[in-house]
Amino acid sequence: MPDGTGISKFGKVFPDRTFDVGMAEQHGVGYGGALSIEGFRPVIAIYSTFMQRAYDQVVHDIVGMNLSVTFAMDRAGIVGEDGATHQGLFDIAFMRTLPNMVIMAPKDENELRHMLKTSIYHSGPCALRYPRGNGLGVEMDEDIKEIEIGKGEVIKDGKDVTIIAFGAMVDPSMKTAAMLENYGLSVAVINARFAKPIDKNLIMEYAQKTGCIITTEEHSVQGGFGSAVLEVLQDLDEHIPLKTKCIGVPDIVVEHGAPGIIKKDLKLDPEGMFETICSFVNVSISSKLHENETKTSSGNGSNDLKTNIKKPTATQTANG
Repeated sequence: MPDGTGISKFGKVFPDRTFDVGMAEQHGVGYGGALSIEGFRPVIAIYSTFMQRAYDQVVHDIVGMNLSVTFAMDRAGIVGEDGATHQGLFDIAFMRTLPNMVIMAPKDENELRHMLKTSIYHSGPCALRYPRGNGLGVEMDEDIKEIEIGKGEVIKDGKDVTIIAFGAMVDPSMKTAAMLENYGLSVAVINARFAKPIDKNLIMEYAQKTGCIITTEEHSVQGGFGSAVLEVLQDLDEHIPLKTKCIGVPDIVVEHGAPGIIKKDLKLDPEGMFETICSFVNVSISSKLHENETKTSSGNGSNDLKTNIKKPTATQTANG
């Protein structure tokens, strides 16, 4: 798929370094492994959904020998009009079980460039997932640098709720956070960057700091990024109160359609996530109000939460 993946543009500049294996994903992965053994650093561009066809080769020909190969997994997430079979909703689950595999996803087109360089300079297999469509139009850095593998990025700090977003879900999660801020909630937003190795220290830090962890991903919630976060949180001290919620694609077959419509139906758009989170933290909001009222009446606290936090309306919690 040289045109679909954009490799055709690279091929025009570097024809001797570009190979179109056709509709033969299994062969493409095996061929990439052979190139790695010979000292090359292959980048194998395959749609997320078609990586499923080459899973045996990924396991035995790449991971089994810990070969240095980059899987550029295009069309990861909701694809749209290409058809139901093109939805890339399972790659995190089937890739993160594999030893030595690094899984990363950029928040925008600028970070994608840094992650591609990171994967190329890493010794071992890497899976880089990114969605179909245009970028966000962000400013592009002049220098492309390596990112520390396994380290997330705090986009916005907060003290009440933490949203840990993976890949393309960072931007809509920031918009959701802004909506929640209008309700008096102080929301932290973390760009996870890596599903494996995952930033355990950062997750633990914000679990203790906010007591509420919400994950967002454009992937099946079964075995996906949220599951990886929950695996980390199982080691949290049992005496630390914590609420968790994984937002992603439910256990259904997602049909084809315009991505915007599908995301709205699945409540993966900012408004849908806002409704979900409002419903989820409603008890926490009431608890904070009661706690703050108690402190205020005793003269030991401010009334910021009491003043700013409003109870979600019936419309906003109808689907919670």
